[in-house]
Amino acid sequence: MHLRDLTQFLTELGENNNRPWFLWNKPRFDILRTEFHEVVTELIRELSKFDKEVAACDPKKAIFRIYRDTRFSNDKTPYKTYFSAGVAPKDKRRPSEAGGPTYYFHIEGDGRLLFGAGEYMPPAPRLKAIREHVVNDATGFAKMLKNKHLRETYGSLREDEGKLQRPPKGFDPDHPLVEYLKLKSYFVWVEQPLDLNAPEKLVPQLARGFKDAFALVTWLRGVPQTAQQE
Repeated sequence: MHLRDLTQFLTELGENNNRPWFLWNKPRFDILRTEFHEVVTELIRELSKFDKEVAACDPKKAIFRIYRDTRFSNDKTPYKTYFSAGVAPKDKRRPSEAGGPTYYFHIEGDGRLLFGAGEYMPPAPRLKAIREHVVNDATGFAKMLKNKHLRETYGSLREDEGKLQRPPKGFDPDHPLVEYLKLKSYFVWVEQPLDLNAPEKLVPQLARGFKDAFALVTWLRGVPQTAQQE
């Protein structure tokens, strides 16, 4: 992918976030979108080497639209200023009651690459199920948090992505993992600079990062179905 062209386009979009500019530059966007599709296709192929469940993910459906949903947002600009994708089994990259972890990444105009995995702000039934799984599989959860690759790349779960002040209703406030029960997201992410002169490094960089988060992905997939449906 032509990363310099992509970041230049996103930078200009950030400075001209309006419909006339976007329509005038739509041919540029279409070319970049096609190249991004190729990146996601290659990424899914690499991820399936260690995570067979995402092998059937449709790259087209994994890519998020650049058009911003302004109905419930304070930001009324019509376009996102980044390219993003979420890879998950059966294209379930958006929250649902069934839930499930996603590998997510996006590229910004300033050359930053953000990538991570897990479940970001899952809906209430799924969040309750995850918290119950923390309690019922405390040993497995603690082991996952200590995973060498997870810790070296991401540290720990992101606590700045929404956290209750008090333990959630129905959970023991004295539970040794109570701070994790307060989380609203079970997600890890990190930002790294893109090597704009070596676009061939992008997919390997993402694949390594996602593989390091596989312990979290695996643990989240272990949330019992019966608990999810309560």
